Amino acid sequence: MTQHQRLLIIDFGSQVTQLIARRLRELNVYCEIHPFNHVSDAFLRDFAPRAVILSGGPASVCDAGAPMPPASVFTLGVPVLGICYGQQVMMHCLGGRVERGEGSAEFGRAHVTPADDPLDLLEGWFESGREQVWMSHGDHVAALAPGFAVYGTSPGAPFAITADKARRFYAVQFHPEVHHTPRGARLLGNFVALAGFTGDWTMGAYRDEAIRAIREQVGDGKVICGLSGGVDSSVAAVLIHEAIGEQLTCVFVDHGLLRLGEAEQVVSMFRDHYNIPLVHADESALFLGALEGVSDPEKKRKTIGRLFIDVFQKHATETGGAEFLAQGTLYPDVIESVSFSGGPSVTIKSHHNVGGLPEKMGLKLVEPLRELFKDEVRSLGRELGLPESFIGRHPFPGPGLAIRCPGEITSEKLDILRRADAVYIDQIRKHGLYDEIWQAFAAILPMRTVGVMGDGRSYDYALGLRAVTSVDGMTADYYPFSHEFLSETATRIINEVRGVNRVFYDVTSKPPGTIELE
Repeated sequence: MTQHQRLLIIDFGSQVTQLIARRLRELNVYCEIHPFNHVSDAFLRDFAPRAVILSGGPASVCDAGAPMPPASVFTLGVPVLGICYGQQVMMHCLGGRVERGEGSAEFGRAHVTPADDPLDLLEGWFESGREQVWMSHGDHVAALAPGFAVYGTSPGAPFAITADKARRFYAVQFHPEVHHTPRGARLLGNFVALAGFTGDWTMGAYRDEAIRAIREQVGDGKVICGLSGGVDSSVAAVLIHEAIGEQLTCVFVDHGLLRLGEAEQVVSMFRDHYNIPLVHADESALFLGALEGVSDPEKKRKTIGRLFIDVFQKHATETGGAEFLAQGTLYPDVIESVSFSGGPSVTIKSHHNVGGLPEKMGLKLVEPLRELFKDEVRSLGRELGLPESFIGRHPFPGPGLAIRCPGEITSEKLDILRRADAVYIDQIRKHGLYDEIWQAFAAILPMRTVGVMGDGRSYDYALGLRAVTSVDGMTADYYPFSHEFLSETATRIINEVRGVNRVFYDVTSKPPGTIELE
């Protein structure tokens, strides 16, 4: 859809390739990630990138059948940046030599020092004499390709930064995209500047383009949108409504697993503030009935996903005549649906979405957010005038409180959980911490504990509190609350929420844990 200046990221399977794209989007540069085995000469001609980045990856160029880019990448006449494996594959393809690690591997922090000659890629670097970077490589470049020179070295990588200035080919052994390379964003900014990017990727421009595209795709047809109350589906709904007005109908399925007052907030915002036609389907009895006695987390997720599809289909059919289904699909969903190697990925846990619904219902998809990352969706929401209190909300899982209630789900436990979670979030807001935290929530644990309340013995539920910091949810650290905050919060919960007599704080990172409990 986009007509912006475009940068191509060729993915060789790095776990942090998405971070390259996120850093570039922050610089108002439009980029796309495509697996190496999807990038052909014809693809390159059609995509017409202004620059190319070769990502890192787990393979070795020393192995037979190692992932390679098409040779035409190096004859496009545009700047190319190789990162880690991308550096090695560049050297390999252009006449250099790469050798296996055997004592020269580097993992973790390292420091790069500059060579004597200046390099436009490194403008603003080395002001203090050296730069901290993040290394993660076993193999190493043993001989440079013709035309390349060294512009930075580290103890384990004598060719840490190399370049062929004439052809505008640049290669680094470290990962500038990760936060552990503090000035990596500056390096990437220099790269896109020397490639002539003007920073034309903005949410204001995207909004206008998306509205035109929606009108062109939909015409005078009707669209239904499964509204979860989350940021993604809400922004998609408001954007589509701005494009086609009354041709859109939203279906909000209340599965009885929402937070305190959440259903009322969603219905009020869409009916009263945006005047968007909305079907409020209160199906809580159906969902809670089907989940009765279910304790396995995967079965919970699958039950909720199956019922959501059935209920949505029922109410969508009642609206009559819809030809299109709108979804809040994001760019990470698109990327992750295609493995760089074409092989299966490990499933950590099932995700609640409406995958398979279009085929079942015979509807065409409208996915206006499929080119955006989460932070870009929030920016678009601001462009569309959604309230900041809604846009900035912490992520909330599709299965809702079901996965914050390990073990069997009951109405009693859900009621306790809703009230405790509300107190916890109120505490975080009162202390001015909400925007520092990626996600925070309470979970009711599958255990009762003995306590003393007043002059009597209590035997009530234990509650777990979780709060994490993260950039994208792929990794996370627990938030370091003060002991005073935790003590105050635990006291409030126990005093204000009947049924809880003990509170724990979860200090597990991701990995090894996940953000949610189930």
